[in-house]
Amino acid sequence: MAEIENLADKKPGQLLARGVCRHLRSHDFVSVEELTPVPGLRVDVMALGPKSEIWIIECKSSRVDFQTDRKWHGYLEWCDRYFWAVDGEFPTELLPDDTGLIIADAYDAEIIRIGPESKLAPARRKVMVQKFARHAAFRAQLLRDPGFQQPWEL
Repeated sequence: MAEIENLADKKPGQLLARGVCRHLRSHDFVSVEELTPVPGLRVDVMALGPKSEIWIIECKSSRVDFQTDRKWHGYLEWCDRYFWAVDGEFPTELLPDDTGLIIADAYDAEIIRIGPESKLAPARRKVMVQKFARHAAFRAQLLRDPGFQQPWEL
């Protein structure tokens, strides 16, 4: 029997990611957390849609968290749409208007603004779908075998 997830152990950004991932299932997207598209970048949530569309969602738990993020522009070239996920108290006027916006909590989310589409090139999409699949398979293996060690970077 699977253990019940202890939300008290989660950081604020992880709680936002949980709600986002749950909500994206209602849009027929599957998602993974903390995927590395290239060394030096790690996205909070990457979602894969039914037509292989790729969304990246960065979860920001505070004004300071957002203002100290210097890497988010680097994520844009690895997805078809880019979103911020924040809680209901976040000052959303800080977020760029030309990005998507999701309001979330640990249990659900709502897409407030769809980010503009910037379609990935077919070769890059293939690479990202493969990275997504390997990341998801590795996470599933860790659930089955918690002692398993990753011998390489995904």
